Amino acid sequence: MSFHKNLIVPVFIPHKGCPHLCAFCNQRNISGVSAAPAPEEVSEYLSDALSRERPEAVIAFYGGTFTAMPQPEQKKYLSVASGFISGGFAYGIRLSTRPDEIDAELARFLKEHNVKTVELGVQSLDDSVLEKSGRGHTGADAVRAAKAVKDAGMELGIQLMAGLPGDDRDKFLHTVHETVKMSPDFVRIYPVLVVEGSALADMWRRGEYAPLSLFEAVELCAQGVEIFEAAGIRVIRLGLQPGEDLEKSLLAGPYHPSFGHLVRSKIALDNMLRALENLEGEAVEIIVNPRELSIYKGIRAANVRELSRSTGKEIKITSGDAEPGTFKIRPCT
Repeated sequence: MSFHKNLIVPVFIPHKGCPHLCAFCNQRNISGVSAAPAPEEVSEYLSDALSRERPEAVIAFYGGTFTAMPQPEQKKYLSVASGFISGGFAYGIRLSTRPDEIDAELARFLKEHNVKTVELGVQSLDDSVLEKSGRGHTGADAVRAAKAVKDAGMELGIQLMAGLPGDDRDKFLHTVHETVKMSPDFVRIYPVLVVEGSALADMWRRGEYAPLSLFEAVELCAQGVEIFEAAGIRVIRLGLQPGEDLEKSLLAGPYHPSFGHLVRSKIALDNMLRALENLEGEAVEIIVNPRELSIYKGIRAANVRELSRSTGKEIKITSGDAEPGTFKIRPCT
């Protein structure tokens, strides 16, 4: 059973176990959760969230460094979640942690306690970027951690960030290519946002950090997505989940509530431009899968306008019998 198709029941434990406060981070503002719940509170929450049997449900611990907590405390949280799994109310557990807070022994411990997926907050594989971001680990730590997770038989997720302090296009794409070599099952990509209460906010105010523009972030993340998907690696998230708490604390950066849509639309636009490059005729119809019509058209039909501007052709994008991820071009007479 693949986790990305399952119902995720999130349990936010902001900064729980975190040995460092990374420059970009303020989980309380991002998640809207001010304090990590005690295991007893998690039990009450899950009783409400899983009021009936949900064999496809996954209990997910997000927002902290789960494996940096003392192991007895980890076991308490895992035991609470495991009770719902043994009762048939959930399928398994997923959690996120730092690359330097998991090894082969700990990975086996997680596997024995119903953890099916581990997401590693890798963020970058460039050591200079990691140092400037206050991560406190190296790229080599991430490679070792990824191997430990996979060797234990768990699904591996990798979280990356675009636009970290000291980062640039070449460093980010190098990280993408090196991540492919780690063979994760899926990836999330987040453009860096400046949120109140983070060290990055102070750097930004002092003029020591400039975030990516929305255009730059979309371009960069689109390149990353194409590399991952060409290697058969799923990109399951692009950009932070929009929410009132995040928007209130946001100071700067490439935020858009439909960031993932913008990235997918950019990829679709580039593919259509390549296909139309040497095509003759003054007008064409591009036929796409009905579920992907909005992606190919772009927000407010931005792609239609750009295609017309770039090619000088009259462009119509319609839904039809195209397979997902593909399109057909038909000259208009």
